[in-house]
Amino acid sequence: MNKGKYYMTTAIAYTSGKPHIGNTYEIVLADSIARYKRKDGYDVFFQTGTDEHGQKIEIKAAEAGVTPKEFVDGVAGQIKDIWDLMNTSYDKFIRTTDDYHEKQVQKIFKRLYDQGDIYKDAYEGLYCTPCESFWTESQLVEGKCPDCGREVKPAKEEAYFFKMSKYADRLIEHINTHPEFIQPVSRKNEMMNNFLLPGLQDLCVSRTSFKWGIPVDFDDKHVVYVWLDALTNYITGIGYDAEGNSTDQYKKNWPADLHLIGKDIIRFHTLYWPIFLMALGEPLPKQIFGHPWLLQGDGKMSKSKGNVLYADDLVEFFGVDAVRYFVLHEMPFENDGVISWELMVERMNSDLANTLGNLVNRTISMSNKYFGGVVADKGAAEAVDEDLKATVLAAYDKVEAKMDGLRVADALTEIFAIFKRCNKYIDETEPWVLAKDEAKADRLSTVLYNLVEGIMIGTSLLEPFMPETASKIATQLNADIRGFEELDTFGKYVSGTKVTEKPEILFARLDVKEVVEKAEALYASRAQGDAKEEEDAEPVIDIEAKPEISYEDFDKLQFRVGKIIACEEVPKSKKLLCSQVKIGSEVKQIVSGIKQHYSAEEMVGKKVLVLTNLKPAKLAGVLSEGMLLCAEDADGNLALMAPEKDMPAGAEVC
Repeated sequence: MNKGKYYMTTAIAYTSGKPHIGNTYEIVLADSIARYKRKDGYDVFFQTGTDEHGQKIEIKAAEAGVTPKEFVDGVAGQIKDIWDLMNTSYDKFIRTTDDYHEKQVQKIFKRLYDQGDIYKDAYEGLYCTPCESFWTESQLVEGKCPDCGREVKPAKEEAYFFKMSKYADRLIEHINTHPEFIQPVSRKNEMMNNFLLPGLQDLCVSRTSFKWGIPVDFDDKHVVYVWLDALTNYITGIGYDAEGNSTDQYKKNWPADLHLIGKDIIRFHTLYWPIFLMALGEPLPKQIFGHPWLLQGDGKMSKSKGNVLYADDLVEFFGVDAVRYFVLHEMPFENDGVISWELMVERMNSDLANTLGNLVNRTISMSNKYFGGVVADKGAAEAVDEDLKATVLAAYDKVEAKMDGLRVADALTEIFAIFKRCNKYIDETEPWVLAKDEAKADRLSTVLYNLVEGIMIGTSLLEPFMPETASKIATQLNADIRGFEELDTFGKYVSGTKVTEKPEILFARLDVKEVVEKAEALYASRAQGDAKEEEDAEPVIDIEAKPEISYEDFDKLQFRVGKIIACEEVPKSKKLLCSQVKIGSEVKQIVSGIKQHYSAEEMVGKKVLVLTNLKPAKLAGVLSEGMLLCAEDADGNLALMAPEKDMPAGAEVC
């Protein structure tokens, strides 16, 4: 059964740091859809990856003392490790530093420029560095970036711009005639009412204020701005070529069937990206789904708030599939979801340990206790069986309908309805009572068979969402996980099959108090480690200590604040500058060996710290009446010492 191709993508993770569980939710959501579609008969190609250029990366790399490429290599590896930890089945992991991608971005930029869609001008506006976005005054929220809430700063620079307005009407028409294009509908309404209908401004697509980006090959002062670089990964990753030599893979898979992205970047994907594609003459993606956020407690996760949860921490506490279940089950279709340690424990105990884990364990244990592990259908049916069978057999159509609408949480609810119905069936049939009557042996055997069959159908539906758990259940029941096309018949479990003698506990119940205490200890330990790391990261220099002096010795020295009012080079000297330094109402002439570090021009106007009662001396024949204080690093670079706050010339250093 082949239902055709299905190309889906996630947003590519920005390599500024380790992704939190809110970021990880997206890859798990995408993976569950990809796995489901594969099992449903589609030829799936699932792409994810990392966004690795921009000013923020350049700054973070400098702070870390590494090159930008070294920095993104490390973070990209970390992101990929977490995606792999969560058992995600992506087919392609693209990095925007990949050579093919960078070359194609340059080609795309040049093509758009040549056909008049990109032009050169200057940009003046308010810039948010973390978001790498320019804003107008009217777009700010309480004077801050509308996306992240951080401070913005005025910026002006030469830039290339894309003519967004040229394609705006065409995009409006497409959205109106393709209601499935932007989902949920609330996201579509937001884009139309807040951006498209009021009128799109031309988009800045290059920068000159930093270098860590893909160079514009015909104007090397410029690098391609983040969105034209990052968004095009969806086509470059499958072999698009701007010169018309695209690969067979591209021709097969494009247009994308689904772009899965967070609601915070929906604007870039539903406005900028379709317009770029229109300009390139390429078809638009079939659907863009802007999923909600996964919030920690009462707000969006952020390192600055100290409320970040990471996938690897949660996996250590609960296991991979438990974390997958939680993030998929707790996220509504449209509204934000909430994650906490307490809620994780609650779901672990109620849904996973009780509803599913206990069901499997009880069924296997009763099969071993009453029939030596042999599960056989003896045909001893009763009316109560029919409702169980009806519930189980109806599940696939219900799950399919939910998945068609990308309502993954609702699909999981339908699957767990099978396991809940099986638990109810146990209460209805009371196997422990049947076991007391030898005449009811066939009925007991049939009941246990029905339970195993119901569990296997539920497990086969569960596989895309919790693959490891599904595999464990199938192994314990000594059965194969079924394809969806096999779920329309009740009774395919081979009668006479023997289940495992020692069933594995799938999910252990946890004590919420113990979990919270362990989590708090983890955070405390991490905070200490971060503080030490920050301390250790501060560069230091150790020098040989001079002999101790008395306070009286120190008191003989007088340090004051001076203002340099004039400065010139000392003739025939490679090192010396002669400064006129105002200290209170007098002016002192001071000669300093700092010419290699400061020009005479840049010295003028500086506030400096001065040793004022040093005995005058001649340097290169020029009188010096004091000493400017400097610091020296390990490489011999000098920096003038200045007061931390603005102080008047003449103020005493005490």
